[in-house]
Amino acid sequence: MNLSATTGFASRRAATQLVHAVLQRGRPLDEALDDPRGLMVDLDARDRALARAIAGATLRRLGSLRAALAGFLRKPLDPRGALESILLTGAAQILLMDVPDHAAVGVAVDQANADRAARPFAPLVNAVLRNVAREREELLARMPASADIPEWLMRRRIASWGEAEALAITHAERSEPGLDLTVKSDPESWAARLGGIVLPTGTVRLVPHGPIIELEGFGGGEWWVQDAAAAIPARLLGAHSGMRVADLCAAPGGKTAQLAASGAEVTAIDRSAPRLRRLTENLKRLGLSANTVTADATTLEAPPFDAVLLDAPCSATGTIRRHPDVAWLKTPEDVGKLADLQARLIDASVRMLKPGGLLVYSTCSLEPEEGERQIEALLERTAGLERVPVDAAEIGGCSEMLTPAGELRTLPHHLPNDEPRLAGLDGFFAARLRRTA
Repeated sequence: MNLSATTGFASRRAATQLVHAVLQRGRPLDEALDDPRGLMVDLDARDRALARAIAGATLRRLGSLRAALAGFLRKPLDPRGALESILLTGAAQILLMDVPDHAAVGVAVDQANADRAARPFAPLVNAVLRNVAREREELLARMPASADIPEWLMRRRIASWGEAEALAITHAERSEPGLDLTVKSDPESWAARLGGIVLPTGTVRLVPHGPIIELEGFGGGEWWVQDAAAAIPARLLGAHSGMRVADLCAAPGGKTAQLAASGAEVTAIDRSAPRLRRLTENLKRLGLSANTVTADATTLEAPPFDAVLLDAPCSATGTIRRHPDVAWLKTPEDVGKLADLQARLIDASVRMLKPGGLLVYSTCSLEPEEGERQIEALLERTAGLERVPVDAAEIGGCSEMLTPAGELRTLPHHLPNDEPRLAGLDGFFAARLRRTA
């Protein structure tokens, strides 16, 4: 990202606040971005985008940045104050973004001076970041991809995928992703109009320049933002007019929109009323509709459906390229807790199906406990179910995204492209099953 030396103090300070909220308060980045009490509220669209870009770059390369800073510090920083976040965001701008060194250093020093606790350390901020700038090339050469996710997660990836695949995944997550759109119709035309490309799976991908709401087609409801991997599970149901479909854990509604656009009668179920209101607002912009039900899907009583889509709550470890805060907010314990919830939701989904009905189960997780092993366990404990394997032709011929059992398994380094922002997709799992009795 090209940034001028005159870009303001407010956006940099907001970026620092975002990073601090994630690392020291344990808040998801999107939640911090939308906090009505936060500094983002008073920024215009350009400065909001800058603040988010700085925060994203910082969190995406957090391990490397911490290691770089540690080489110029005599003792570890106290993470409770703003000082570490000021240094991290300053180093991210110097090492990872096209920011003039003097601008990044100067604004970081100004931030320190503006914070009562950090003010005595303003000279330290100046010295450390000047050293970072001076040794930029050496520091960049010592930034292995494995440093940028927690050790527990890297160990799990190596155990699940092998060392080479684990490194490829982690390397792909270091690049800021492009913008993925699901369009109602004619993706080739929309790609041409928006300056993007059409992926084999049918998603339109572009590198945005400016606010999303200003892109052609947004106001007319011609498309919605949805990662390419997240757009696949709904397509596997083959929804059509006259089909009754339940979308469980439906908010914020991208998959609901896909199903509604097919002409199916869709019931969107979510336990969060505020999230369902957001879903309804999104559908209104798109000119689509669905029945909405606020309920816990594990206990819901409903007439049987022709098909059920369950995109289950999960650890989201497949989304780190888009949501780099996930790497630093999740713990190994989260995987086991969520796997238990997923099993209950899958059982509820089966109960909602008519005989002959289809179930698509998906998660945006790279953890086998939340994907492949869930389906293995389901088939062991439940009679009257069978896999319906996914064919490569259903996903644009991308056979590398299929497991031997015919299940979808996307990895962040799939869909390579010479332009990093046009490459990759979220790590996703999806399986399709039919109820036979």
